[in-house]
Amino acid sequence: MRVVIGEDSALFREGLARLLADAGYEVVAKAHNAPELVSAVMATRPDLAVIDIRMPPDLTDDGVRAARRIRDAHPELGIVLLSQHVETRHSVDLVSRGRFGYLLKDRVFDVDDFLDALRRVAAGGSALDPEVVSRLIGAHRAADPLASLTAREREVLALMAEGRTNVGIARRLWLTHRTVETHVSSILTKLGLANSAEDHRRVLAVLLYLNRA
Repeated sequence: MRVVIGEDSALFREGLARLLADAGYEVVAKAHNAPELVSAVMATRPDLAVIDIRMPPDLTDDGVRAARRIRDAHPELGIVLLSQHVETRHSVDLVSRGRFGYLLKDRVFDVDDFLDALRRVAAGGSALDPEVVSRLIGAHRAADPLASLTAREREVLALMAEGRTNVGIARRLWLTHRTVETHVSSILTKLGLANSAEDHRRVLAVLLYLNRA
C-alpha cells in the first residue's frame, strides 16, 4: 500500500514512516505543511494519506482543510486524520464519504490496532477513535434523540461509528449476528431514519451521532 504522511513534527513524522515501512507499506512522500501535502498527494496518487489536523502554515485546522481538498480531487483515497486532542467538529463531512479515519495520536503506539485501522480505511471503511466515540456519547443531552437508545444500543452505535460491520460488532460484544441486526434496526427506527433509496441509513445514524458533539 502506498502512503503519504502529512505531519509537521519531524520526530513523529519519521517515526511513523519507519513504523509503516516496517509493516510493509510504501511511504511515497512526507510533507511538513498543508500545501506541501496537497502537492505530494497530487503528484504521487497514493492509496492512503495519514494527516495531522494541525499543520503549518496556520497550525489550526490546515490539515483537515487539506484533507477535504484532497478528497474532492481523489474520492477513492483513504484518509486518516491524527489529532493530539479530541476535536470532533471536522469529521462529519469526511466520514459521510467513507474511506475515513480519525484517531488520537496516542493510538499510533498501539501498533496492531493502528495498522488495523489503516487497513479498514484503505479497504473503504471507517475508523473512529474509541475516545472520540466515548466523548460524543457523554455530550448528549436528555432532549437528544439518542437519549431514547438503550445502553446496549449505544454500544452498538458506538461500534458502528468506529466503522465496524454487523459481524464485527457481534464479535466485539459477544452477540449473535441476528441480535446485532435487531439492535441496528431499533437504533434506526428510534432515530427516525426511514428506508430510502437515496440515503444510507447507517451513515446517517453515524452523522447524527457525530453532529451531537
